Amino acid sequence: MRVLITGSRGFIGKNLKVRLDELKIFDVEEYSRQDAIESLDNLVASVDAVVHLAGENRPTDKRQFDVVNLGLTQSICEAIKSSGKHIPLILASSIQAEFDNPYGCSKNKAEEAVKSLFDETGNPVTIYRLPGVFGKWCRPNYNSVVATFCHNIANEKPIKINSGYTSKFPLVYVDDVISSFISTLKETKYGISWAKVSPEYSVTLEELANQIRAFENSRGSLISEPVGKGITRALYATYISYLPVNRFTYDVAQYSDERGVFVEMLKTQNAGQFAYFTAHPGVTRGGHYHHSKTEKFLVVSGEARFDFRNILTNDTYQTTTLGETPKIVETAPGWTHKITNIGENTLVVMLWASEIYDSNRTDTIPCEV
Repeated sequence: MRVLITGSRGFIGKNLKVRLDELKIFDVEEYSRQDAIESLDNLVASVDAVVHLAGENRPTDKRQFDVVNLGLTQSICEAIKSSGKHIPLILASSIQAEFDNPYGCSKNKAEEAVKSLFDETGNPVTIYRLPGVFGKWCRPNYNSVVATFCHNIANEKPIKINSGYTSKFPLVYVDDVISSFISTLKETKYGISWAKVSPEYSVTLEELANQIRAFENSRGSLISEPVGKGITRALYATYISYLPVNRFTYDVAQYSDERGVFVEMLKTQNAGQFAYFTAHPGVTRGGHYHHSKTEKFLVVSGEARFDFRNILTNDTYQTTTLGETPKIVETAPGWTHKITNIGENTLVVMLWASEIYDSNRTDTIPCEV
């Protein structure tokens, strides 16, 4: 399928073009504000679908709302008519189309223009009334509070929340927007249809600011936010995308003694923490048991012997692992355990513990194996 993206150099346009290129089943044509309006007729006639993203958000002259948001939409509709064929059209409108302001009115008029295209020709049209869209490559300090907050906090700059803004506002993540567009492109619905992006999130400015600050603070505390799903996942990806390259790395503490080193990498609020440690040849680490805490060990490099003893029954167990053969060794409550480097080189071991280490409540009781 050959697809024309208008506004291809904008935030959503960049994301859409990259995703379409990845799929290898789309050929992409682009139209942006740098291109001449006279090129539209030939461009539109050469494609199988149009995704109309181009628009004016913050012009210096409010008349530009109608010139771009309405005028360009009308030009696209006329080009489709002139082509003499049905070319499915996706229009990125805005929830502001429901409101009586210059931007909203221009978006509403654009919707009316594509409705007229359908009424006159039967050309398939899909309209998205998008709420605030956020994600990578969105321009900060412009018209997206998420982009502004992520950019400023990631670049260690202040953010400002004006008093009185306590209401929740809707947001959608750009990856979900693009997935919905692609689904619409693949399954053209003949007629005129209204589409929504799912999931749609709802936050207050304070909630948004606090969450992004928590991402920033986690680089020092090592305590990660629950970034695996939902809006937290999407916001975290967005925040990370605004880090300057000199902040791609950050230091963590290293604890050294005669046995080797111990380095904590990541802590979670409810799923334990990750670290790694080393042991010199012949060195033994451990020699303790836990009541509730459990651990998983993965030898990354070297050769290790694990020794266990049940502190009630005195049953014992021993196993060895090699870095060349990945194997998880797990400790159980009530079993004292130790790990010994039985190789000739430094032992490197990755460690997961089921809870964050608390010096006031260690649940680590010294005991010989």
